[in-house]
Amino acid sequence: MIPGVGALTQDTLWCFSQVKGTIEIGATEADIISTVEFNHTGELLATGDKGGRVVIFQREQESKNQVHRRGEYNVYSTFQSHEPEFDYLKSLEIEEKINKIRWLPQQNAAYFLLSTNDKTVKLWKVSERDKRPEGYNLKDEEGRLRDPATITTLRVPVLRPMDLMVEATPRRVFANAHTYHINSISVNSDYETYMSADDLRINLWNFEITNQSFNIVDIKPANMEELTEVITAAEFHPHHCNTFVYSSSKGTIRLCDMRASALCDRHTKFFEEPEDPSNRSFFSEIISSISDVKFSHSGRYIMTRDYLTVKVWDLNMENRPIETYQVHDYLRSKLCSLYENDCIFDKFECVWNGSDSVIMTGSYNNFFRMFDRNTKRDVTLEASRENSKPRAILKPRKVCVGGKRRKDEISVDSLDFSKKILHTAWHPSENIIAVAATNNLYIFQDKVN
Repeated sequence: MIPGVGALTQDTLWCFSQVKGTIEIGATEADIISTVEFNHTGELLATGDKGGRVVIFQREQESKNQVHRRGEYNVYSTFQSHEPEFDYLKSLEIEEKINKIRWLPQQNAAYFLLSTNDKTVKLWKVSERDKRPEGYNLKDEEGRLRDPATITTLRVPVLRPMDLMVEATPRRVFANAHTYHINSISVNSDYETYMSADDLRINLWNFEITNQSFNIVDIKPANMEELTEVITAAEFHPHHCNTFVYSSSKGTIRLCDMRASALCDRHTKFFEEPEDPSNRSFFSEIISSISDVKFSHSGRYIMTRDYLTVKVWDLNMENRPIETYQVHDYLRSKLCSLYENDCIFDKFECVWNGSDSVIMTGSYNNFFRMFDRNTKRDVTLEASRENSKPRAILKPRKVCVGGKRRKDEISVDSLDFSKKILHTAWHPSENIIAVAATNNLYIFQDKVN
């Protein structure tokens, strides 16, 4: 176990730390957060939004005199990653919305991250500048070129201190390789390659080569009328650079090994839970579609999220998951209205804590859920500005279905389906979580005694 990342016992009290973003009344569609990701050390936290912007928060150094107050996250850099485009061949608008952000491990003073919209992946370098060169020979102090005839002496340029500037520069642009919308990017453990997945294909890229990629999965049928499933998410194994998984809209997961063949159309392992015929309904296929797939940090397990549940699979057992957690089973009776308002197609993500012992995923009404794999306890918490006083402890929430409602419970009929937690992130080694609620980013941490 990683020190500081404990189990979700009843002693773990989560408290409010920070909220970033405008109050919802003044929010626009472009402000809605579409992805959240901690870097490998947890010192940086990046968000992407529907307006194509990336905002990076940096953790402040903990103050010496306030031992119990852990460093807060403050804005470090903001930049426009993607712009809206128009595909004239298909008469199609390409949104600037950031679908995913993935950090690369830090190798030097600069930070690198990948961001993607529906069509184009970009590699960004984020670096600091606190010195500027002065005393050029061929330029004057304003930067204009000097007349060579006036240069009579040679000067030695010097570096002078200046105010800290954080610059984000696009180092690579990986474009024109996807016919369909990119839903996932994943950095390989060799840190030389990464993959991008859309509805029907997965491409493998080298970070140094932007004009070509290898197509490693292609499930497009010869006749599109025979199409029965699409790829919904994909991820590389955390330690084995040859292995990756991808999930489908049919609720299946395929594990592929790139050593077996260059085109991984034939999977190595196929994970599927047999359906209970007594539970079959009109909505069965829609709610079984997997919206997110994540390897555990150890690489032993895969976690998948579908509409109603989170499942944990052991890589050595393909016929059924070893754990199934009901996220919001009380919505089973509401599937008809959720279909009518399109909520049934919402794509919830899921995350592991640093020691793979606790799972977190989102729900409606700005609720998010945590499941402790060891004690089998679970808790429902809420991200709201009402209880956003510093160090305020989050009270567990309960949803009641029919019957008498207790004072502290909320009725399933009064849930707000426009408020949904789709994107969450967990610090790699501490109990600090980031939760995106529409256009606000909430940061919570466990109470330090």
